[in-house]
Amino acid sequence: MSHKVRQKSTDEILMGSSKARKIFNVCNYGLMIVMIIMALVPLWYIVCLSFSSSTAVDAGKVSLWPVDFTLYAYKFILQSKEFYMSFFVTVARVLVGVPINLFLIVLIAYPLSKTDHQFPARKFYVWFFVVTMFFSGGLIPTFMVVKYTHLMNSIWSLVLPGAVNVFNMLILLNFFRELPKELEESALIDGAGHMKILFKIFIPLAKPALATLLLFCFVNHWNSWFDGLMYINDTAKYPLQTYLQGILTVPDLTSMTNDQLAMWASTSRKAANAAQIVITTLPVMIVYPFLQKYYTKGLTLGSVKG
Repeated sequence: MSHKVRQKSTDEILMGSSKARKIFNVCNYGLMIVMIIMALVPLWYIVCLSFSSSTAVDAGKVSLWPVDFTLYAYKFILQSKEFYMSFFVTVARVLVGVPINLFLIVLIAYPLSKTDHQFPARKFYVWFFVVTMFFSGGLIPTFMVVKYTHLMNSIWSLVLPGAVNVFNMLILLNFFRELPKELEESALIDGAGHMKILFKIFIPLAKPALATLLLFCFVNHWNSWFDGLMYINDTAKYPLQTYLQGILTVPDLTSMTNDQLAMWASTSRKAANAAQIVITTLPVMIVYPFLQKYYTKGLTLGSVKG
């Protein structure tokens, strides 16, 4: 009798947990769907604005579908050779800046991932880098450093001042610390040096974290515009974001042809801004799917542990 009662209570518990699990899944999926909609609707609205006529945009007629479909805003953005020049400057910046970022982050994160016994000065250097996350020399001192090191008006002024991102370095540092110590110990016994251990063992195992950091560095370089405004004097050397920000805020009307002036006068500022967002977001959206499978794993394995 007691066995039947015990069996019945167990079945009730399992049934209750099963019902609770179903309720949780429904609420969880519902919440995720709401969050996806909240993220996609504004982006879709921007796309609709970019493909709508200036009259419809200014009149506020555009909602979730383009009104009077047109490519006029994109023609305005893509009409000049300066756009393509700035695009190639940004591509060059990404191709130069991202490898430098990753290389320096790896070289810093590896020694700082060691124990205090292996690297006695570790705490000093960790605090040396962490302090820079909260305090900086300021805008004017940074500008003076770039100026007096003769980096002004060159691609190096866009790459070197932010070559080491401390947040990204901490992610990789914690990833390295989670790797089994036995791998390094066995390699040391076999006579491998630290550089060989780093490039033959640690880096191949850190592909998820490195893919995540690659995405972070790519987005950072692609979206930066203020440093181009600060350090580049020749508008022909502007990166893409700086160029687009300039033509949409303070356009150089003296350099425009009559056709460009007419297009500028008849183009809605909102539609042009929307087209700018779409153009600059598209490369990131193309790159992200290739790195997405590493993204979550890289963040969780490299996150700060309690």
